[in-house]
Amino acid sequence: MTNRRTLLGVAAAAAMAAGLPGTASAAEFEYTLQSFLPAQATIPAMIIDVWADKVEEASDGRIEITRHASMQLGGKPPELYDQAIDGMLDITWNVNGYTPGRFPRSEVFELPFMVTNAAAASAAYWTMMEKDFQNSEFQDLKVLGVWVHGPGVIHSNKPVTEIADMNGMKIRGPSRLANALLEELGATPVGMPIPSVPEALSKGVIDAAMVPWEVTRALKTSELVDNHTEFTGEMPYTVTFVLAMNQGKFDALPEDLQKVIMDNSAMGFSVFAGTTQAGEDTPGRDAAIALGNNVITLDEAQSDVWAEAAQPVYEQWVAEMDAKGIDGQALIDEARALMAEYGK
Repeated sequence: MTNRRTLLGVAAAAAMAAGLPGTASAAEFEYTLQSFLPAQATIPAMIIDVWADKVEEASDGRIEITRHASMQLGGKPPELYDQAIDGMLDITWNVNGYTPGRFPRSEVFELPFMVTNAAAASAAYWTMMEKDFQNSEFQDLKVLGVWVHGPGVIHSNKPVTEIADMNGMKIRGPSRLANALLEELGATPVGMPIPSVPEALSKGVIDAAMVPWEVTRALKTSELVDNHTEFTGEMPYTVTFVLAMNQGKFDALPEDLQKVIMDNSAMGFSVFAGTTQAGEDTPGRDAAIALGNNVITLDEAQSDVWAEAAQPVYEQWVAEMDAKGIDGQALIDEARALMAEYGK
């Protein structure tokens, strides 16, 4: 990919040769993008930067997106949506679960043992976003992409092979529904943003964390615990992500630049993001094995026992949705049908 700064440097040299001021013009539209992970983590480095670079290049330098990792502009991760809505920043990537209950329909993809394939689920999620969620719960933002990560894994300070092993353990849960699952399994859920996990593990605040393999290298999880429990088939949990833009800033763009952004967003980007993140699970798993850690893979029959234990979470969620006037069972049925269509 041609480096935008190189292009601007060539333009500046041409201007000087023509006897014009030797500085390149600033982009017509300059945006700030904030996220909470360090810049070298998978999502900022391999997903957000790729997206932003493509948008800048396709705009011929008319759009510039300055990325701020690790909350460099201030605030806390749960505040990111409101920062974008209020115009404190222009674009945000965030985890829906950090604002529990705010996006109830999207939680359908966070139900335990619901998702098997991150790419198929990300495609289904975008379809439902475009059809309904954008107007029903994300109406204050312009959604650019949505996706889920690869299989959730239990990283623990003791081996976990059976549900009984979870009894009394303090475990970091990544979302409201993951916490509900942990309670059903006899554990004590502890909610915290993912950057807080290493310190919590090292100080014994938690006994385990539920995170995908992909993020364990950045968190050094495999250096803090020796045991990792993974499942066969449906994932015990997954988390939903959203890349979104301040609606007013998007609407203020000329139509050709709106098209540039959406041509590099939407379904194609959502599937790319889910596929990329899930693809980084293998290096994380390999790193744990290289350290000599104990990787426990529950087979299909063992995993089915856990999935059956999770059914009360479904019943409770459907009842909660019904109380909000949302047909929760219809969302489950639609999500499953779409994931099957997209290659679950």
